[in-house]
Amino acid sequence: MATTTIRSPGNEAHFMHVKPVSQRVRVRMGEQILADSTGAIRIMETGKEPYDPVIYVPEGDVEAPLEPVDGKSTHCPLKGDASYFALDGDVIAWTYDRPLEVSQLLKGHVAFYPNKVTVEEIGVEA
Repeated sequence: MATTTIRSPGNEAHFMHVKPVSQRVRVRMGEQILADSTGAIRIMETGKEPYDPVIYVPEGDVEAPLEPVDGKSTHCPLKGDASYFALDGDVIAWTYDRPLEVSQLLKGHVAFYPNKVTVEEIGVEA
């Protein structure tokens, strides 16, 4: 996958670049490995201002027993509707399980809050 640029319907100033992560990605909470992936993607989004990049890993690469958070959902006009996951009662991740048509490549991927976990890019390019 090459870098892809997706623009928000109706607002060309709101867009994101989607780029494959060339290295292995490991997500940890302390010593516990939550996800380990060689198929992650990096989202670089600009809305009113540039946002910090976010790494999304394929759901199949998530090893932790994440629990869906009932009743918690948000909407992004660029990406769609997100649902959230908790570990031991703490909300630590989200997924765009109902993405907009333009953002379908996010479906099946999970992102983690960087202030709650450690996201590492490891080794040489995958």
